[in-house]
Amino acid sequence: MAARSGAGDFTSNLGRIYGIYTGGFLGFVILLAILEQVGVPNRIIGYLFVFFTLAVYAGIGILSRTMQVSEYYVAGRRVPAVYNGMATGADWMSGASFVGMAGTLYALGYDGLAYVLGWTGGYVLVAVLVAPYLRKVGAYTVPDFLAARFGGNLARFLGIIVLLCCSFTYVVAQVYATGIIASRFLGISFEVAVYVGLAGILLCSMLGGMRAVTWTQVAQYIVLIVAYLVPVVLLSTQKYGLPIPQLTYGQALQDITALEQQMLANGLAAAATLKPHFAPFTNLDPFNFFALIFCLMLGTASLPHVLMRYFTTPSVRDARKSVAWSLLFIFILYFTAPAYAAFAKLEVYQNVIGVSMDALPQWIYTYGNLGLVKVCGVNATALEAIRAACVATGSADNILAHADLAINNDVIVIAMPEIAGLPYVIAGLVAAGGLAAALSTADGLLLAIANALSHDIYYKMIDPNAATKRRLVVARTLLVVVAVCAAWVAATKPADILSMVAWAFSLAAAGNFPVIVLGIWWKRCTTAGAVSGMIVGFGMTLFYLVMTKYGGMPLWGIPGVTGGIQNISAAIIGLPFGVAVMIIVSLMTPAPSREMQDFIDEIRRPRGPTMMVEKTS
Repeated sequence: MAARSGAGDFTSNLGRIYGIYTGGFLGFVILLAILEQVGVPNRIIGYLFVFFTLAVYAGIGILSRTMQVSEYYVAGRRVPAVYNGMATGADWMSGASFVGMAGTLYALGYDGLAYVLGWTGGYVLVAVLVAPYLRKVGAYTVPDFLAARFGGNLARFLGIIVLLCCSFTYVVAQVYATGIIASRFLGISFEVAVYVGLAGILLCSMLGGMRAVTWTQVAQYIVLIVAYLVPVVLLSTQKYGLPIPQLTYGQALQDITALEQQMLANGLAAAATLKPHFAPFTNLDPFNFFALIFCLMLGTASLPHVLMRYFTTPSVRDARKSVAWSLLFIFILYFTAPAYAAFAKLEVYQNVIGVSMDALPQWIYTYGNLGLVKVCGVNATALEAIRAACVATGSADNILAHADLAINNDVIVIAMPEIAGLPYVIAGLVAAGGLAAALSTADGLLLAIANALSHDIYYKMIDPNAATKRRLVVARTLLVVVAVCAAWVAATKPADILSMVAWAFSLAAAGNFPVIVLGIWWKRCTTAGAVSGMIVGFGMTLFYLVMTKYGGMPLWGIPGVTGGIQNISAAIIGLPFGVAVMIIVSLMTPAPSREMQDFIDEIRRPRGPTMMVEKTS
């Protein structure tokens, strides 16, 4: 009772607690700005940003430690809708959205909007088709729901396979992002930096589970959204006198177009290398553009770590409200990402293209040494290396041309304050925001994996009589094991962040979306149909993704429609077959029992108690 009363006191004072936290964080940023002005070295400021924010998150995680099963798995189902929306926003943003989104828009222009449309549109599906109904069931995990709906452990086991594949792929991307940030601002190698980020992830999530992750993610959202908005607001004010970048980046695009015409006239660029910013389908053909939107939407409504967040609300109604708050908090960043990309490109065109090789800004070498900026095809590690490469490629006029510079998409956001010549404290702030985004998502993903392994495999399938203490020890041990494996894979730099994330969405869409939605909305869906559809849909998607990426198999094309279906949209291959098999097999097998059909009717009834009452001791 005392623990529950303390939790109630905490939740009733959330506004004051996080108001004080926000004020303290802004005060900390101002203090570091003052320290920069009085001559404190940039490296010290970078250390303070990284370690102070990690210490705060770790402190929240330690203070939120728990030995109660419901608190560890679903935060006691007492998270208010607005704060759950904020935590979901942080959980959702990830290194892909914070670090990779603006960089993708920088590189792809209009076609990059497929990511924005797919991810935001997916939350409509979450609100309408999925979240409230999963909350009504009262499961701890998505595989837990599948077992309740389809009976036995086969559906549960397949749900675990899907969860592990999509969540592990996603968490590797987050650890990769923390490695990029930590290596830049701590001055250590990328391979070591991923393990530094890993330590921060584990401190946030290991002791307190979902309760610790929830309150940490609220704090992380505040940091990441402030960090994302400040640089672009400053640039919008400096250049156009209006601190609303969403309204001024149209002018920035016009200025970019004018600069491109100047580059063409001066011989610094070729028309073939300059892609129109407003023209659609210059990087993705129409089929792949809409296929990507489709896969990201359905993946959003299927990702286990996102759906888990709606298990934590007090009621079905709060789950629905929470989705609306989530969309608002996510919209703030996504509405700013195109402006971020436009201002970054404008700064590169104004301050870098056309300058002498002898006068290249320091940030090019800083990120070149991390393998993230190339000049004339080689990493920009030193002036001599650049000159030699430019002579070898025929670009020996000592002037940096448009085609000579290649910036990794994942570095655009992190480097933009330095590209624009803003104070270093702004660069440190952006790093802290990117770290918060990556850590928050990694926490949620690792918790989803560990919970599935400890709850669905160990407790439900191996030792149903396990005591609470043993269950939580198993969960924490598995959390560490999975996290170390993710860091080891991330250290190999398997792909760019956004590609890895897109794979996770396709795997989740093909494996989870049909079985969850039909399980809720079609009473005739049977266990045999669900199992068969998951195997076919997920199996085909995984096969296409792996073989086209690593097996040398060519992309499958559709004559007259597309030359090849991109593997980031692999669910478009497997999902239709999975749905068809699920329906056909369900119609060919006996209908679910009357008891199960009544269970499904009750799922769709918003009022009433939670249907699965968990064991808490």
